[in-house]
Amino acid sequence: MSRPIISLTTDFGLADAYVGVMKGVILGICPEAALVDISHTIAPQSIQQAAFVLSTAVPYFPVGTVHLVVVDPGVGSDRRPIAVRTERAFFVAPDNGVLGLALAPDPPRQVVRLSNQAYRLPSVSATFHGRDIFAPAAAHLACGLDLLRLGEPIPPADLVALPHAEPQREGEGIWRGLVLHVDHFGNLITNFRAEHLPPGPLRLAVGAETIAGLHQTFADVAPGDLVAYLGSSGYVEIAERNGNAARRLAAGVGSPVYISQRR
Repeated sequence: MSRPIISLTTDFGLADAYVGVMKGVILGICPEAALVDISHTIAPQSIQQAAFVLSTAVPYFPVGTVHLVVVDPGVGSDRRPIAVRTERAFFVAPDNGVLGLALAPDPPRQVVRLSNQAYRLPSVSATFHGRDIFAPAAAHLACGLDLLRLGEPIPPADLVALPHAEPQREGEGIWRGLVLHVDHFGNLITNFRAEHLPPGPLRLAVGAETIAGLHQTFADVAPGDLVAYLGSSGYVEIAERNGNAARRLAAGVGSPVYISQRR
């Protein structure tokens, strides 16, 4: 029998013990679980970035994986801690929209509020629900607990929607988007997908620089040049060949990106 898999996505970083503590809680409940880190360097409180990163990884995990997501600017408030079952996976997260992109192609079949105290740690802090609520729930699910034992059902339609981040039309032939993610190489992943792009030749603008058209890959331009292309996740990306576009453009998560039709 294969080991149960739990993936982890947080904005906790790697300098503190938070991620390790969550893993310790999980393994204390479900010692056979295989733990896979998706990312712990999500920008603090960036729900949109976490939603993007999670959505790019989830399709490649085996059916039945439990995805634990703790990017939770509303911790300690009245936001709901939830668990979700879809056709392919389970998710444990705050109900703040962070699951929105991952659930779009694989809609929820069951959702519960994590209210059953039997499946929490004995003492729940106001500021570390990742340790006290989310990690125990993920561990119990991975070890076979029925989702409905974790708490009361919630209609899937009542889940909080992902904060709006679709590109917006700004004028005649001009669309405004934003940077969803900056990868390890300094490449900027935007929220423009192929279906968002206007017909004809394009120009992209970030900060004070512009890029003419889309290319296939980095090698289509000279070293040191900026290049825009459709990346492996299906979003328009901006890179500096053999360099760091984020540093060159002084851009990060949330920075505006403009696409216009060249005339």
